[in-house]
Parts: sequence; C-alpha cells; structure tokens
Amino acid sequence: MKTKLKRLLGSLAAGFLASALPLTAWADAVILHTNDIHCGIAKNIHIAAVTQYKHDLQKENPEVILVDAGDAIQGEPLGSLSRGAAIIRIMDSADYDFAIPGNHEYDFGMDRYLELAAQLGCGYYSCNFIDKRTGEPVFPTHKHITLDGKKIALIGVTTPETLISSSPKFFQDENGKYIYGFCEDEDGTKLYAQVQKTVDQARAEGAEYVVLVAHLGTTGAVPVWSSGALAAHTSGINVIIDGHSHEQYTRIDKNKDGEDVLVEQTGTKLATVGKIVIHDNGSISGELVKGLTALDPTVKQVADEELAKADEQLAKPVGTATVDLVTDIDGVLRVRRGETNIGDFVTDALRASTNADVAIVNGGSFRTPILTGTITYNTLSSTFPFTNTLVKRSVMGQQLLDALELGAAKYPEDSGGFLHVSGLTYTIDARVPSSVERDGQGGFVRVAGEYRVRDVMVNGEPLDLTQDYTVVGTSYIMRNSGNGMTMFDGTPILLDSALSDVETIAAYIEAQGGSIGAGYENPEGQGRITIIE
Repeated sequence: MKTKLKRLLGSLAAGFLASALPLTAWADAVILHTNDIHCGIAKNIHIAAVTQYKHDLQKENPEVILVDAGDAIQGEPLGSLSRGAAIIRIMDSADYDFAIPGNHEYDFGMDRYLELAAQLGCGYYSCNFIDKRTGEPVFPTHKHITLDGKKIALIGVTTPETLISSSPKFFQDENGKYIYGFCEDEDGTKLYAQVQKTVDQARAEGAEYVVLVAHLGTTGAVPVWSSGALAAHTSGINVIIDGHSHEQYTRIDKNKDGEDVLVEQTGTKLATVGKIVIHDNGSISGELVKGLTALDPTVKQVADEELAKADEQLAKPVGTATVDLVTDIDGVLRVRRGETNIGDFVTDALRASTNADVAIVNGGSFRTPILTGTITYNTLSSTFPFTNTLVKRSVMGQQLLDALELGAAKYPEDSGGFLHVSGLTYTIDARVPSSVERDGQGGFVRVAGEYRVRDVMVNGEPLDLTQDYTVVGTSYIMRNSGNGMTMFDGTPILLDSALSDVETIAAYIEAQGGSIGAGYENPEGQGRITIIE
C-alpha cells in the first residue's frame, strides 16, 4: 500500500508549486537548485538554510544534490568588493554539486572569472561556452551522476546574451576579435545544435535522464535563446533548470517530438529553492520551496565572515563632497520637476563609466542628498537604495525624444519619471499641454499633439530623429520600462551590467581622485534643462 501511494503521489506532483516545506520521504532522486543569487545570500532564504535543507533531506534519503544555474557572484557590494571571491567561498562551503556560469559571472573580466572558476570545488560546466581559437568548450559540458540507481546527466548551458550583457571586450583579443563565444546566431540554430549534440552524447554514455542546468530565461530573454525555444527545438531533455529572467515558475513545455519537458526557475536572491524529484515510477515533479529557516552552522559562519568584511569596507570612505548635492531646493522636491546638481553629477558618472552618448536617470531614483563631507558606500546606498543596475541601449533619436517628452508630461507636478541628463540639453515649454498617450498599464503609446520638449541638443548637435544614439540608464528605466518608458523596448542592448548604480558611482568618484563638487556648485545644475513657464 505504501508503494502504491508513493507512486500515485509522485505522478500527481508534476508541475506542483509548493509554498512550504514539502514531504520528502517519497523522493527517490532529488535535485535542489538555485539561480540568480546575485550575492543575495541572506536577503530571503539564507544560503545556509539551503545547505541545511539539503542535509536534512539526506537524513531520510541520501540521493540529494544541489546545483546552481548561474549569476551568483555579482549584484551587490559583497561580490564587487571581493571581485567575486566572497561568493565563491560561500558557495564552496554550501555543498554545491554542480554549477554553471550565467552572463554575469564574467563581469570582472575573463581572466578573473577563470581564476575564480578554478576555486569552486564542484566546478563549472557549460556545453556552449566555446574557445573559438580551438573550437572546444572551455569547461566540461556535462556530468554524470547516479541517484537511487538512476543514471542522470547534468548539462550546462549559458545564454548567448552574455556577449552583450557583460562587457564585449572580455570576450575579445587585443585586436577586438572575438575569441570566446556561446554558439550564438540570429535564429538559435547553433545553440540548439550544440545542446542536442551534448544530449545525444550523454544518452550514448548511458544517461537515462537528462537535466539541463541552463541560464536562458523567458520574459525579456532573446526569444530564440529562451528556455522555451531550446526545449521546442531539441529532444531527449527531461528537465530544464532555468535562470536569467528572475522569474518563478514550474511549467511543462513540449520538445520537438511533442514530449513533456519540465522547466523550473526560482526567481532571484534565493526567493525560493527549486526541488526536482525523479520518482521511482519514472515520473518527474517540480516544486518551489519557501519557509526555510534552519541554518547550517558552518555555512552561516563563512557567510557571516564575508558579510562582516563587506560591511567594514562599506563604511570606508570612497571620497569627499566639497558641495551639497541636493534633491530639494527651498522645500521643493526639485529632483522630480527640474534640474539639480545631484542629477547632473550622477548622469555624468553613468555616461563616463559606460562611454555612452547620453545618460538618463529618473528623478525617483534619488532619495537623499549627498552632503558636504565624507562619502561612503553607505552614503550612496542611502541615496540610491534600489540596487538598480546599468543598461546601455542603442536607440533612435525619436525614441529618445519620446522618453524626454514622457518625463516632462506631468510638469509642473512632481514626477518620479522626470529625466535628468548628461550629454544632452533640452527645453520644456510648459505652455504646451502634454498630449502623451499611455496604455492601460501606463506604458508610453505616442504623443498625440505638439511636443512640449524641444531644442534637444546631443553633445552640442541638434537631435537627429533618425540617428542611433547610445543611451545608458538604470535597469529600472532601460530594461524594466519603469515610469512607462516602453519606447526603449526591443532596442538593441549594448551593455547589461550587474554593477549597481551605487558601485558605478563609487568607482567614478575614486577615478576622479576622490573629490566631487567642482563644477557642481550651483544646486540648480549646469543649465542642461530649461523650462519655459
């Protein structure tokens, strides 16, 4: 009777999403998984709780492993201050069995990543991270494991978007020639073929089940490189453990033969822990686990040590402000309705750091001023608490004009979407009523009448509506369409950095010799935005 119940429950469990600790006595082969940790090792579920959960499961069923689907080492000061080493040490203590590089594992440069990769005990795997000089994968493509007598192949896959979301120069030689790649092409054919080749090899080597540990994603991912597209163009894959798009899902996709493929992703910063179960009757189920609180003491100690080191560094000065960089003027929240010196400074920092034509930052990004005196990481974190990252896109002049118009639409009312700029000047004629039209979700649709934004100049030249410009801003605006900025959707992404706005600004201050204020003495800014009442 117990066996029949076990088989029945295993069959019914496919695609089930759990919000609490699941019963585990029925599990035969268990794969726990994480993705897109982005240094958030104590933000939601503590990474020490993930390890403790694995060990607790192993007390009842030893056939349990833990894998990571990429983007672990970058995303918060804990990663950047140690150039990834802190997270590698924590992950190594956390008893991982398998890991793959996401697109942001490369953010400290290729040499540094390869150095870090050698330090992770379980190793990194990717079938499509290719050294173009040899035509061979840089890392092992797959790993065979046996759980409860079941022969399982784990295969690593890294999104080809890595070439644009990290700095392209990291994948090039000194002459600008690409020497690393990810089986990229316009229609996904190379990626599908490389994965299929690896799947076929693993099957030929005796694998009964194939689990793809992938950093591909769904929403916002390049469609031909998404997990769904890969599933639809391959066969022989039973499970795709996914990452990259920071979503939470357990779903069933179809492969090219119409067979089921279980696809699961846990979100980001350990919002959940994924649990794949291969039952003794051959059925496969997926769950997203929350509510883990018991902590492995060894992992907690390592994490606490690294967090303490980061906190100590965060308190250290990164520079000095010689003037007040303000958000308010005369009791008015000026940063949401006009130019300020803090807006000028921050956009200058973003533009210089990314070599963009133009930088834009919305007024809602600024929460506190930067006052005269010592500036620390903690100072900047108070000013910019949202841990936005930097995104640079290629946009046409018309799209840039539409963004400025949307930002000015509510003037003279306060608006978190009001745009501060660098590399650009513009005029708002407030006598012209706004004719911006939005969709039901607040996204930009069009300007129905006369533009109130005019006289736009880009680096001293009139804005050309048909010309392409490189524009950098925070992920909130440039990737996530914050404040309704949908006009950038679908434009080419040139850089999608995991570095936060805080980290970027701190590096810029240090590069300027540690002192900021010269040129920013006027609280109302440098005259980049003119308003006609």
